[in-house]
Amino acid sequence: MSFYDKYLKWEDFDFAGYWKQLNDDDIEEILNQERLNTLDYLALLSPKAEKYLELMAQKAQKLTLKHFGKVVFLYTPLYLANYCVNQCLYCGFNVKENIERKKLNLSEIAKEAEAIANMGFRHILILTGESRKKTPVKYIKEAVELLTDYFDSIAIEIYPLEIDEYEELIAAGVDSLTIYQEVYNQEQYDRLHIAGPKRNYHFRLDAPERGCKAGMRAVNIGALLGLEDWRKEAFFTGIHAEYLQNNYLDVEVSLSVPRMRPHLGSFQPESKVEDENLVQILLASRLFLPRAGLNISTRERASLRDNLISLGITKMSANAKTSVGGYAESNTELDDDTCQFEISDNRTVNEVTTMLHKQGYQPVFKNWHIF
Repeated sequence: MSFYDKYLKWEDFDFAGYWKQLNDDDIEEILNQERLNTLDYLALLSPKAEKYLELMAQKAQKLTLKHFGKVVFLYTPLYLANYCVNQCLYCGFNVKENIERKKLNLSEIAKEAEAIANMGFRHILILTGESRKKTPVKYIKEAVELLTDYFDSIAIEIYPLEIDEYEELIAAGVDSLTIYQEVYNQEQYDRLHIAGPKRNYHFRLDAPERGCKAGMRAVNIGALLGLEDWRKEAFFTGIHAEYLQNNYLDVEVSLSVPRMRPHLGSFQPESKVEDENLVQILLASRLFLPRAGLNISTRERASLRDNLISLGITKMSANAKTSVGGYAESNTELDDDTCQFEISDNRTVNEVTTMLHKQGYQPVFKNWHIF
């Protein structure tokens, strides 16, 4: 059974009806269980569970300490290019957006790598827009081979690939894959992705599994919160992660919870996701998936990220730039129109590590084997 088959079984489920019949005894019984099934997870994402966030937080903290210790893994993104052929309503890289398009050459990539490595990072996430013509696999492979001189672990967040293409990049030095479905609801997916290869819902949905089959050490998935009902989207992300964990036991599976951020363009989130909602997603996901990594990016403001650390976060970005050439160049996010979106937490690496130390956590830069 593919994950799509599993998705179809839930596509017409009466979510509202299930949530409406839940009572306090149901939630309390679930919180007393050691292992949760999919309906338990759905219950913890319900409106009824909102008043149990404190109890959920206490249990989530214990589970995180048990499986991960007081460790937070730090990374930063490196944008190689922002050329894109897709017309996605919510993205600043939309092919119809009038932005400066850039692509780093190998010399420029080396300068970016040196600047990032000098900040202490030994893990990097490389990103491109989705254009096979401007950023073919060959280009990405050459970039990876160069970056192995600077970093111990390299993750990719690029357009979906075939299994053999993932294998080619793994052989070059890639060990991790990040790919977001953006939105699991198929009708909404079709409406938001107007043109381009990204319109292929199934090919994107199966990409994390192709990465697992190719031999990725780690796979990170997520939905872009704000594009559809956040409770349902969180649920489908969670059961997708569970599917990958159950079928690829040697792969480290992680979830990200990105919320819509301001970007070039007029699209506004259709489903408002408040801070309390984000907390509920993280807590429910930790209780359902005790061994999964939970990632929070600089999309979120500093004070919120600080408060989320103890609730199950195991990975976070720091000193992130979403512009092409944002580290070696002197430009800032605010005056560079190559950015994909605005970031919210602008703290330096030292400021983030100081915050973690004050909370009693150990920031980890290079040794992914600790997980």
